[in-house]
Amino acid sequence: MLTVRRSSLYTAWFRWYSRRAFKKHFDKVRVKGARNLATMNLQTPIIFYLNHAYWWDGFWSQLLTETYFNQNLYIIIEYKQLVRYQFFTRLGAFSIVRENPREAIKTIQYATEKLSEPSQKQNALWIFPQGVIEHIDKRPIKFFSGAAKIAEQVLERAPSVYLCSAVTRIDYIGEQKPELFISFRLPQRFTKQTIPSVKTLTKEMERETESHLDALKSHIVNREFDTFETILEGKQSVNRWFDSLKSTFGISTDPRL
Repeated sequence: MLTVRRSSLYTAWFRWYSRRAFKKHFDKVRVKGARNLATMNLQTPIIFYLNHAYWWDGFWSQLLTETYFNQNLYIIIEYKQLVRYQFFTRLGAFSIVRENPREAIKTIQYATEKLSEPSQKQNALWIFPQGVIEHIDKRPIKFFSGAAKIAEQVLERAPSVYLCSAVTRIDYIGEQKPELFISFRLPQRFTKQTIPSVKTLTKEMERETESHLDALKSHIVNREFDTFETILEGKQSVNRWFDSLKSTFGISTDPRL
């Protein structure tokens, strides 16, 4: 497996590159609920489990970590993808081969070790339990059991662990370029006495993700953006540039005229 080879230089480069890419391809990046996680016990490791619907997944974990969390970021990426983009290991990524049970066990053990390491920062794992990219509205959502197994094994080394649902959706809101929406729910804290079985916990995470995605879609459909924070705005799209140009020259934008 490919393991983490963290580098501050690569992290600084990726900070510049990813922000530039987001501004180029998205009109806005909006986030909901991230600041509500500020009350967490930072000595307790956290596992963010997410839907997997876009090529962009994983790119924004670094952005969110820098903006809100200041954590030790770890992220699991399929081996065949991480081999192509090995610079991600410099940011906290390590690989998994789900088709090989022995290799998958190694990844779970490695993730457990990283989440349990003593650190001045909170250890955080970002994982996409669907394993493959699925359409955003496909139901039912099916998860591999790796996230639940990691949580279970972390509790052999630590008194508690958080599990937190985070979901994303890309949608067009009246501009040439789409917007990226990211939503967090409050994390659930588990101890060895309260954590369900791996099978039960995986099912609960599937249901939570479906409910969370449906709620996010409802906010977008109904244009309910008051609880979202815009953390990045993209370059001016063609339609806004044209409207600005017409305004400069006093040309009316009223379609009735």
